[in-house]
Amino acid sequence: MAEDTVTMDKIVALCKRRGFIFPSSEIYGGLGSTYDFGHYGVLLKTNVKGEWWRSLLQQRDDVVALDSAILQHPRVWEASGHVGGFSDPMVDCKQCGQRFRADHLDQLACPNKPSKQPGEGPECELTEAREFNLMFETTVGPLKDSGSIAYLRPETAQGIFINFKNVLQFSRKKPPFGIAQIGKSFRNEITPGNFIFRTREFEQMEMEFFVPPAEADKWFEFWSTERQRWYTDLGIRPDHLQLRVHEQDELSHYSSGTSDIEYLFPIGWSELEGIANRGDFDLKQHTEFSGEKLEYFDQASGEKYVPHVIEPAAGADRATLAFLVDAYDEEEIEGDVRTVLRLHPRLSPVKVAVLPLVKKDGQPELAREAFESLRGLMTTEYDEGGSIGKRYRRQDEIGTPWCVTIDHDSIDDRTVTIRERDSLSQERVAIDDLPALLSAKLAAPWQSPKLG
Repeated sequence: MAEDTVTMDKIVALCKRRGFIFPSSEIYGGLGSTYDFGHYGVLLKTNVKGEWWRSLLQQRDDVVALDSAILQHPRVWEASGHVGGFSDPMVDCKQCGQRFRADHLDQLACPNKPSKQPGEGPECELTEAREFNLMFETTVGPLKDSGSIAYLRPETAQGIFINFKNVLQFSRKKPPFGIAQIGKSFRNEITPGNFIFRTREFEQMEMEFFVPPAEADKWFEFWSTERQRWYTDLGIRPDHLQLRVHEQDELSHYSSGTSDIEYLFPIGWSELEGIANRGDFDLKQHTEFSGEKLEYFDQASGEKYVPHVIEPAAGADRATLAFLVDAYDEEEIEGDVRTVLRLHPRLSPVKVAVLPLVKKDGQPELAREAFESLRGLMTTEYDEGGSIGKRYRRQDEIGTPWCVTIDHDSIDDRTVTIRERDSLSQERVAIDDLPALLSAKLAAPWQSPKLG
């Protein structure tokens, strides 16, 4: 495995410099572990989510979409076990006043002596661990009383389970089939950190795949493999991915089997996505708490059963971070270091940048013509500010696969130069051929140059 030049500090700096991601409420000093996505961050994460939807809805015919509410009836979270059991062990330091997750102390640093873990500093004094519920509590309506308590959802999965009956009626699907959704979730993490890897507000990409009980193990293996393939198809290096099977003492109360797809982040191997065999726990719990039967009746066989559920659960923010980290590269060219994001073209925030060499002699007008011919086909950016070298470097850091340059010869013969991000090769083509040529390049198979 080749050594990476990427660090989390370099990713954070690039994201701030190029408008991908920056701290939220920054003019007020920020709010711990909350981030805002800028223009290119929005485009990149939208592309990640779009590829996830494409893999489930366009490339399959056994998955349907859902967008459930963030606020749900409080009984939903009682049934799911979140009210009574969704907690982490927490300790306080009596000296510095900071709070830490007790089971993550070996991964954290003492605020007053960063070379030590919390509790190991000369003045550290930690309290006994106590359970801390991770759900954000709020109230519905104008009065703060016990009858108006609600929670910001800590996961999107429960919104799928409580809509199982609705979806079954309108979708005309039968097990095995899936319900997928993307949406915001909220967890009051004790020690969030590592940029957007762990935050209190995050976006999930979850799918609950309902199967006949006897087929659960088969589908668990299928989705474990399929979800790994999704990442490698979009350019993640296979040697930076691994599937880690949970030990028995790691399993959630509802799970008979869980595997994590882990990615080698600069912080080490960490979870990128989890695939869980949830059994029939959730549907049975909601049946008990709601009084509504959530089951499937097979008219062909006359069998009635509660489906088992296989859940691939990913994070849009964490996946975006993994793609950024994996794409980050540096290379020396004529004494200068070029920073480049070698993103899969389908993920790149901008597919094509159109750049007139100078802002005169009819070049901007011809560049605008090229820009207009492309913008309806793919995300295209027009840039005429600064030297051409600086504009190339800016597009490299954004991850733009192709730059189209209009120069003096373009005015005479209506040809332009296509510069390729990864190889830096240049190709002279007719301006009228750009839409078909670049569309073909975007649709062509792609492999990360970092694979060698």
